[in-house]
Amino acid sequence: MQKLPVGLSDFKKVVAGNYYYVDKSLLIKELLDQGDEALLLPRPRRFGKTLNLSMLRYFFEKPALPTALGRPGTGADTSHLFRHLQIWQAGEEYTGKQGKYPVIFLTFKDIKETNWESALQKIKRLLQKEFLRHQYLRADKPLGAEERAYFNEIAKLQAGQSDYEDSLNQLSDFLARYHEQKAILLIDEYDTPIQAGYVNGYYAEVVGFMRNFLSAGFKDNPNLEKGVLTGIMRVAKESIFSGLNNLSVFSLLSRSFADKFGLTESEVKRMLQDYQVEDRYQDVNKWYNGYNFGETVIYNPWSIVNYLNNLSDGFKPYWLHTSDNAIVEKLLTRSGKELKKELESLLAGESVEKPIEENIVFRDVERKENVLWSFLLFGGYLKYETKRPDDFDPAKVLCRLVIPNQEVRSTYIDVVQQWFASRIENDKLKTMLRALTGGDLETFEELLAELVENSFSFWDAGGRDAEKVYQAFVIGLLVWLSGDYEVKSNQESGLGRYDVMLIPKNQRAAGIIIEFKKVNTKRGETKESAFAKAFQQIEEKKYAGTLMSRGIQQIRKLAIVFKGKQVWVQEA
Repeated sequence: MQKLPVGLSDFKKVVAGNYYYVDKSLLIKELLDQGDEALLLPRPRRFGKTLNLSMLRYFFEKPALPTALGRPGTGADTSHLFRHLQIWQAGEEYTGKQGKYPVIFLTFKDIKETNWESALQKIKRLLQKEFLRHQYLRADKPLGAEERAYFNEIAKLQAGQSDYEDSLNQLSDFLARYHEQKAILLIDEYDTPIQAGYVNGYYAEVVGFMRNFLSAGFKDNPNLEKGVLTGIMRVAKESIFSGLNNLSVFSLLSRSFADKFGLTESEVKRMLQDYQVEDRYQDVNKWYNGYNFGETVIYNPWSIVNYLNNLSDGFKPYWLHTSDNAIVEKLLTRSGKELKKELESLLAGESVEKPIEENIVFRDVERKENVLWSFLLFGGYLKYETKRPDDFDPAKVLCRLVIPNQEVRSTYIDVVQQWFASRIENDKLKTMLRALTGGDLETFEELLAELVENSFSFWDAGGRDAEKVYQAFVIGLLVWLSGDYEVKSNQESGLGRYDVMLIPKNQRAAGIIIEFKKVNTKRGETKESAFAKAFQQIEEKKYAGTLMSRGIQQIRKLAIVFKGKQVWVQEA
C-alpha cells in the first residue's frame, strides 16, 4: 500500500518517492488550451494549489547548467515524472512543450508575519532563493555589468525595496535572453501575505508592494510566455491588479478547471477502495464533501489524505487546524446581530441567498455584507448550492449558500460558542442544556429566561420577526449539543415543517421537537392558548414522523412561548 503524501507539496518528491498521487496532469492540457497569457485560479487553502503549481514547474521547466560557451546547457530530464500520467497520452502538441521553458516559481504560502518589516524580509529571502536557483545567469554574457550588479544585490539581500518590486520583471528578462525563450511565471498563494497584512495592520504596505511586484511581472511583460497565479480569492483590481487587463480569472464559480483542484467523487471512491475502507464512504461524504467548483462536486483533499493516514482516530476536523482562522473569527465576531441570526440558521442546516462579488477589497469586508459572504464562500467556509444572475447588479451573482460539511461546521460552532460564552457562564449553559435533555424543564426555563433578559433588546423580542429571533437564538444554544444530537430546523416532517428538532445519535435517547409561539395579545391570546396552539400544530402536522422513521421510540414535544422578553417552556 502506497504511502500517503501528508504535508508534501513538491510534485517530484511525491511522484519519485512513490507516494499516492491523484493524477491532475490534465491541468497542463487545459492550461495550454485556454490560450490566456495570464490566469488567476483562486481556490480554498489546502486544495492542492501548491502541488499543482509544482507539477507545472517540473513539466515546463528547462533545467539549465552552463556549458563552456555560456549558452543553455542540458539539465536533468524530468519527463519520466509524467510518462505514466494522463498528460502523456494527450498528444505531441502538449508533450512537446515538456522541458522547453525557463520558469520562475514562487510560493507565498508561508508569509504570515505579524508586522510589515518581518514580512518584507521574508519576501526578500524568497526572491533571493529564486534568483540563486538561477545563479548560472551571473556568468552569462547577455547580462551587462549593471544587470549583474543588480542580480548580486538581490542575491545578497542588499537591494532596495523598489528593486525587489521589479525583480519578477527583471528575472524574466534575464531568463528569456539566456534561454532565447520567453519565461513561465508561477506564483502560488499570492494573497497569503495580504490576508496577514489585513489581520495584523500592515495591509496598505503589503498591497503596495504586491501591486508593483505583480504588475511588473504580468503587465505588458514582453518576456512572459504564460503566467499562473493561485490564491484563495481575487483581491480587487483597484488594489492589486490595476490595469492588468491580460489576467483571466477562473474562480470556483467557473466551470473551467473545476476538477483540477480538490478530489472528485470518483477519485475519493477509488482512494477508499485502494485503502480498503470503501464501506466508510457515507461518513466520509458527511465529513469532508460538500463543495461545488463550477458544477463539479469536490472533496477536501487535505482532509481525505489525513483521514486515511489516521484511520484509527476516526473522523475529525483536519483542514481547519492547518493554520489559524484569525481572519474568519475576526470577521464573524465583529459582525452585527443580523449575521449572527443567519449563521445560527446555517448551523441548523438552512441556506441563505446572498449576492457574491468575485473581487475582494479587504477594507470593505467589515463594512459591506456582500464582501463578507464572498470571503466565506471563496475561502471554503461556505458552499453554493445554486447560483443565478443578480438582476440589479450584473457584476454579481446570487448564490444560495450552505455550510459544506461537518468539518467546516465545527469552526462555526466554535465561533457561536464564543458569542454565548460572553453572555452566560459556561457552567450555567451546560446546566441549562443538561436540564433540557434530562427533562428538568423548570431549570431550563429559568436559565433560558435569564439569558434572554441579558441578551435580547426590546426590539429583538417584540419585533415582527420575534419568533425567528427566538428560534435562531435557541438554535445557537443547541449547537453545543451537536456531539450527541443532530440539530435540525425548518425541515419537512409529516405534513409540515417543524421549528427545531433534536435527533439523538443514540436511538435509545429521546428525540425532542420544539415549537415556538408568540403570544399575540392583540388577538386575545394568552400563554396558555399559545401552548395549546403549539401542541396542536405538532400533532396535526405529524412532526414526529422524522424521529419515528429513525427508530427513535422516546419522543418529547416541547413548546417555547414568549411575550416580549418573557419566555415560558412546557412539555406536552
